Formats: sequence, structure tokens, C-alpha cells
Amino acid sequence: TMLRGSVILAIAASASAFMPATLLPGTFPPAARVSTRSLGLRGGIAAASMIDITPNVSFDTIAREWRCKWSADADKAALVSAQDALAGVVADVKKVKGVKSVQRVVCGGCLDFKVVTALDAGAFGDWEAAKFEPEEAFLAKIKAIPGITEVETQTYTLMPM
Repeated sequence: TMLRGSVILAIAASASAFMPATLLPGTFPPAARVSTRSLGLRGGIAAASMIDITPNVSFDTIAREWRCKWSADADKAALVSAQDALAGVVADVKKVKGVKSVQRVVCGGCLDFKVVTALDAGAFGDWEAAKFEPEEAFLAKIKAIPGITEVETQTYTLMPM
């Protein structure tokens, strides 16, 4: 189906951590498949269309994470500025087709600032094709903040248990 094709392309292009090292780039693990089964996930939905990475690891959500470290110097000015930068783009992120949630994670111990955007797996490829707009502008803005370091991104699957 079209959903299966979009999902497989999205995963193959961006979630390479789930591929055996022996596969060529741009291919999807032959064992991966779309299934409809009762999983007890997603609040007890009887049957959901899931992508199986292995027989016991399935998902229907892909997340994109933007993260950095912030300095506690100057009364946590870097954290204040990072939050302001997020406030400037969060409405646009929430408008992306297929977005399920946008979460901000802050750790005062290790000084992490993270933004996790979860999308329906079938919609992820379109956002990826759009270069995760407004990712580039957001990352440029936080990179320019004094006290912000280790700016990174990561794509992964996300499922409630």
C-alpha cells in the first residue's frame, strides 16, 4: 500500500540504526514488515497498523529530537534563550502533518535541553523531505546562544509500553 511504501522509505532513509550493517544504504531490512495485530500498545487498540523491526519490536511513531547542552552561568541565561527560541517555532512544528506530540525535556543535573517531535510513521517521510522544517532555523538560532553547546539531532522510533 501507499502507507507501507512511504513508511519503508522514511525508515530506510533516516532510521538506519534499525538496519543490519550488511544491507546497502537506502534499503530496508528484509524482515521488516507492516503488520496489523493486537499489541496492547496505544491504549489498548485492538489492532493497529505497525511496522515490525523484529517479531517483538514494532512501532507506528517516529520521533525527531533536537538537543543541546546549556550552561547554568548568568542565572541560566542560555536555558532562557533556548526556551525563547523554541517558543518561536513550536506553533510551526505542531502544524506539521502527522504530528502527534511536541515535548520539551530539560534536565537540571546534566544540563540537557531537548525537543522531541513525534509523528505518525506514515507522515514522517514528508517532514524529512522538507528537511524537518523549521529545524535548520531553530538549530542555527540555538547555536548562536552563548552557553549552548553540543547541538545535535537524532531520529528514532517511539512507542508507549
